[in-house]
Amino acid sequence: MATGMTGSLTAAAPQFESLLIVRLSAMGDIIHTLPAVAALRRAFPHATLGWLVEERWAELLCTLRYPRSGQRSPQRPLVDRVHSVNTAEWRRAPFSFNTWQQMAVALSQFRGIRYHAAIDFQGAVRSALLARWSGAPIVFGSAQPRENAASMFYTRQVRLKTDGAHVVEQALALAAAVISSSTAPTPLAQPQVEFPADPDAENKIASLALDANKFAILNPGAGWGAKRWPPERYGQVARQLAKDGLSSLVNYGPGEEELATAVEAASAGAARKVSCSVSELIALTRRARLLIGGDTGPMHLAAALKIPVVAIFGPTNPARNGPFGTRSIVLRSPSSMTDHTRHREPEQGLLEITVADVVAAARKLLQQVPEPHIPEPRSIEPSE
Repeated sequence: MATGMTGSLTAAAPQFESLLIVRLSAMGDIIHTLPAVAALRRAFPHATLGWLVEERWAELLCTLRYPRSGQRSPQRPLVDRVHSVNTAEWRRAPFSFNTWQQMAVALSQFRGIRYHAAIDFQGAVRSALLARWSGAPIVFGSAQPRENAASMFYTRQVRLKTDGAHVVEQALALAAAVISSSTAPTPLAQPQVEFPADPDAENKIASLALDANKFAILNPGAGWGAKRWPPERYGQVARQLAKDGLSSLVNYGPGEEELATAVEAASAGAARKVSCSVSELIALTRRARLLIGGDTGPMHLAAALKIPVVAIFGPTNPARNGPFGTRSIVLRSPSSMTDHTRHREPEQGLLEITVADVVAAARKLLQQVPEPHIPEPRSIEPSE
């Protein structure tokens, strides 16, 4: 992937002693950033790596009861420090004393480390501003960030090739620019990603008495309605998979219980709903044979854990946001057009994907023997 960087830079890679990663949210986007941060860890093995993240998603980096800083371990395998913010709560009460107090405490915590450089992987004004507020003398970011105004806070603007590139590849390209600090960074291979291992979560999932590799996870939720395949169809998929001896668990998050209940009801007993914390979802997904769902965080988690995925896509582009690095089949109707408008109703093209399409894709993945080198995701068109 071709990249470049503005400013006068040396060809030798700087040996940063500390780096602050800024990727606040959401679940899928944080997961997409993990390979890039793993590459930074490999390039700077002795550097202190910190990550600034929304509190809601901190479990993707560190288990709940484990210290947020100090020696790395299976409970916090990638970064040395986790700094959390709660920008959603702050925006709800921007003028309250409690908000200002929380902001001051959070700011002092990551400013006090005196990071040598900060890297904004989010490309939003708030993330770029926080990267600058860290006090790091160098702030890396895309020359064409998601929100154009964010670029004014960067001291190093990296030109990334974004057309047709997956977001994982874009993040890796930004990491490559940081590592090489040259005008033509070398593309990075995707390194293995490690997630925190929470003993309490592992024990809870083990108590469900699930047979490893004998269940599928169905994930009917999504960020907005246009991306949600009807829950009744997920239930019908569960009924078909049950004929193959595969049970189904319906994962749901806050505000999604109604969706999960509808899937469960339509499954005629073939599926049961389960609500997990982030750590519990990691433990559950590790044990799954397959995940079926749309463009949402749990689908990207499964891909990162190398679990096969049937991805049901509508208005979002799977070339940019599809399952990355695992065996997968992406279903998307030819009539679907990329559109990030947050419509409440399912996109029409999404509705053209049938239960038979999804079941056929699932059975095809289940019959495949994993290969030593995992192929790139591929797309098939729904049947008529």
